[in-house]
Amino acid sequence: MSSAASGERNAPEWFSSSYSNGAGGECVECAVSDDHVLVRDSKAASGPVLTSRRGPWQIFIGGVVRGPFRKSVGQGH
Repeated sequence: MSSAASGERNAPEWFSSSYSNGAGGECVECAVSDDHVLVRDSKAASGPVLTSRRGPWQIFIGGVVRGPFRKSVGQGH
């Protein structure tokens, strides 16, 4: 997959987290298609893209928000 800037038809529309300050720091960008979620390094937009089906991605995000991936602020590891 490539960015919309490439001019390709049906190119994904990439977006960054609302927590990103837009200064080009340590961030990822995401795009959503009908049945997949795409993730790439914002500093390497032409580099590799992680592709996941939407169902497994939603399960992963649920784990981040509610489950074993969630860390308390100040936990330190």
